[in-house]
Amino acid sequence: MSTVQDIEFKDAAARAADAFAGNPQLPEDGEMVGEKMVLNMGPSHPATHGVLRIILELDGEIISKAVPDVGYLHRGDEKIAENMTYNQFIPYTDRLDYLAPLANNVAYVMAVEKLLGIEKQIPERCQYIRVICCELGRIQAHLLGLGAFAMDVGALTVFLHTFTEREKIYNLCESLTGARFTTSYTRVGGLSRDIPPGWVEQLRQFCDEVVVNFDESEQLLTRNPIFVDRTKGLGVISKEMAIDYGLSGPNLRGSGVDHDLRKKSPYLVYDRMEFDVPIGSVGDCYDRYLVRMEEMRQSVRIIRQCLDQLPGGPINVSDGKIVLPPKDKVLTKMEELIHQFMLVTQGQNAPAGEVYFGAENPKGELGFYICSKGGGTPFRMKIRSPSFVNLSVLAELLPGHMMSDTVAVLGSLDFVMGECDR
Repeated sequence: MSTVQDIEFKDAAARAADAFAGNPQLPEDGEMVGEKMVLNMGPSHPATHGVLRIILELDGEIISKAVPDVGYLHRGDEKIAENMTYNQFIPYTDRLDYLAPLANNVAYVMAVEKLLGIEKQIPERCQYIRVICCELGRIQAHLLGLGAFAMDVGALTVFLHTFTEREKIYNLCESLTGARFTTSYTRVGGLSRDIPPGWVEQLRQFCDEVVVNFDESEQLLTRNPIFVDRTKGLGVISKEMAIDYGLSGPNLRGSGVDHDLRKKSPYLVYDRMEFDVPIGSVGDCYDRYLVRMEEMRQSVRIIRQCLDQLPGGPINVSDGKIVLPPKDKVLTKMEELIHQFMLVTQGQNAPAGEVYFGAENPKGELGFYICSKGGGTPFRMKIRSPSFVNLSVLAELLPGHMMSDTVAVLGSLDFVMGECDR
């Protein structure tokens, strides 16, 4: 049964939403609901890590209700996919969690390869390179996430430390893919290009340097009394709440749930890698910070194993109906010319069916559900974006906290609105 205040708050939230649609007769921030005040945090706010709006009901400085309002960055990616061949959609995956575009590329093409039934034909060298890409993306995303989190609660120096290392990853991405930010590196059935000369040595050097940065960042934060006070005991997500809301990634593991798709449902060559899955015990902001710090160390450990085991050989499947044939053959042989023409104009001829593939991305489980009626484009596509699912817990998580704690809770959830809204 709704109370009068519940009804008034819902009414105020609806009117606030209408006000954003341009109705000048409706109130701005600061509207009183009974003895409480409604405050809009966002969509333009430095601590919302994108265009997220949260309608907060405040009793003094204590949050009594919170309504997250998403969708300001909605671009209709899933609908766009229905009008593109499978390879043409790869650049759109860069724009999901744009802090880890390489990992998004890998997750998407693996879903398509599952639909085509070629996931076991992917060459070993390609699989190892893809794992390296995924773990580089994890380090890349966590570095910025932790730097921004620290900056939100007042520790600017950490952001400068983490961004310095992230810039080195950009340089590695540029050497590998030709682009620093929007990589579009993978292809259905393989990769767009092989590792350039000297890249392995550059990556080994980066691994040696970045672990030093981890130590420096931990010295600045882990026992910093201000950071500990701002994060410990705040934003506690119990195991039950994390599971009920479908959280994944570090936010789930920070609550003590031992679930990592790289261990539970191994893909690529993760079953050959030795690494630990850090889990928290309390489920607060501080635990989520510690989990991400350790995850980066484990990612470096995985990358080093991949470099040690990296085999030679091709990086693409040999099927000319899946990947573009070599250019010299296209220019000299009719069959390869026909294959290239068909692939570019119509895409891979996928069978009818439905598949789902989920990868352990930096933010959590990034999943692609593809419904095919045959042909080179999907009939329907659904993207399971972990940021969207993780943000759903805010309505239950924020009430009872102070207004100033909101930025710490948001920073600890580490979301990206490009992925949330799609």
